[in-house]
Amino acid sequence: MSCAAPTISIIVVTKNPGPRLVATLESIWGQRWVQPEIIIIDGGSTDGTLDWLGGQPAQIAVLVSENDRGVYDAMNKGVALAQGDWVLFLGADDRLVGDMTLSEMRDYLTRTEAGVVAGEVAFDDGRIYRLSMRRSPLVRNFVHHQGAFYRRTLFTEMGKFDTSLAIMGDYDFNLRLWKSGVTFKAVDLRVAACGTHGLSDSGHWHGYREEILVRHRYAAVARCWFWDLLSLVRFVRKKVLRTLPHAPPKWQQATHAPRRSPKP
Repeated sequence: MSCAAPTISIIVVTKNPGPRLVATLESIWGQRWVQPEIIIIDGGSTDGTLDWLGGQPAQIAVLVSENDRGVYDAMNKGVALAQGDWVLFLGADDRLVGDMTLSEMRDYLTRTEAGVVAGEVAFDDGRIYRLSMRRSPLVRNFVHHQGAFYRRTLFTEMGKFDTSLAIMGDYDFNLRLWKSGVTFKAVDLRVAACGTHGLSDSGHWHGYREEILVRHRYAAVARCWFWDLLSLVRFVRKKVLRTLPHAPPKWQQATHAPRRSPKP
């Protein structure tokens, strides 16, 4: 087991993020004791983002702005440019929750033999997600990439994200790692706070359809049918919930709450 302090690359994928990107990058720049490699893959923003980023050259290792074939194509570009031992993916709606987040995570990364190390992710509406291997990974995507640190070598050994998928490319990659015997390690550390407007959180049928497609890539029909039915139920439930009035977002509570495991 290596005792050397590992290096971390943070890949931020975005397009026309507006002022949200400022909070994301400030949460990275504010990290103490760790200076991650920051790679921004921009899909050709036209909202002034590139002008603003151009004024931050000393704090961004790599900035690429060009058309791409979707979020997973952009993530693959970021991985190809990364030099860190570990890779974390953030979007413009995401931010690290504290100024010691990377320092504390690096302590875990230094000691582990796992291929993926995942902490908690808190959504702005109060939902908390944490890696759990107590249930089958076939249920749904079991790793939220905003809180997951991947060994960069995995993308060479296991392949990149499947760009034919628009929403569930990370689920496909996680199942590929799981089926190959890669170890996933959960740690008691809240890593990121996330907005509620991401692709996988949109509630569109396309995402659930891709979830079912990916599941069938790695398991026989006999193992999938129940989870396929559950995907359909979750889709209908989300559609119904989105028609109901909601309380104000609990983003402050989600961001600053003490570390804890989610309720089952």
